[in-house]
Amino acid sequence: MLAVCGYGQEPQTSIKIDVKVVNVLCTVRDSRGALVIELRKDDFEVRENGRPQEIRYFARDTDLPLTVALLVDVSGSVQKFVQEEKEAAGQFFDAVLRPTDHALLLGFSSTMILWQDFTTTPSQLRQALKGMKSVPFKGLPPDGYAMPSTLLYDAVYQTANSKLKLVPGRKAMVIISDGLDNGSRKHLDEVVQAVQATDTIVYGICYESGFSGCDYLKSIADPTGGRMFRAGKNVPLAAIFQSIEEELRSQYALGYVPQNREHDGAFRKLQVKVRGKGLRVRARKGYYAD
Repeated sequence: MLAVCGYGQEPQTSIKIDVKVVNVLCTVRDSRGALVIELRKDDFEVRENGRPQEIRYFARDTDLPLTVALLVDVSGSVQKFVQEEKEAAGQFFDAVLRPTDHALLLGFSSTMILWQDFTTTPSQLRQALKGMKSVPFKGLPPDGYAMPSTLLYDAVYQTANSKLKLVPGRKAMVIISDGLDNGSRKHLDEVVQAVQATDTIVYGICYESGFSGCDYLKSIADPTGGRMFRAGKNVPLAAIFQSIEEELRSQYALGYVPQNREHDGAFRKLQVKVRGKGLRVRARKGYYAD
């Protein structure tokens, strides 16, 4: 809101400037898979629903404040991985968080537990990780009793809407799970829409625990510009966290004012291209208009 008035006078008129800036975070890799961090604004092209947009704002190797939500599956199906998760997550928080950054820790199984709300202090997150416990699997219940549940979709949806929606700046959600959901009220398409609407990048870390749920984590992560990693003996969790950290610190921030000014709540497809042979860009697939 811009007030137009003279010095010492009462405001006469208020002019509301309604400008929606769409922010797009992306990473670029070369043909060998190495991160590329020396591109310029003119190397990028952004299209919304197929129409080229003018990039007005540009930053690279960004130090913009970062908000991280770490969601950890503590259900019985992944209980043997919890100790490794604690150690790797603690190292990740120590490495990635800077004084202007915030992070939270949430565990989910048949319920959701906020082990640590937003904090800028890695030591508080480490302390919360120490207290994080798995819910042991005690076998199938007798007939007529509720099955054990894993509220993966509800946890992602609630974190996006209750914790990340009104947070400005860069946002990332890291989900550690086998991808199995059992009992959530929300469905996969609702979850994808929720994280897209909050401009959050999702990284999925999937343990193959006998359930083929990794593709569900991939379905949540890919539309946001994030990706899914498979954890295992040959790919330790610490190495995956290091890859995520490198991507978060090697992002390009692009901003444009869309030519379509309608506030219709519609989904608008985004396509980001980069000039240069063999270069591949990863960015979110779209956004929802206000």
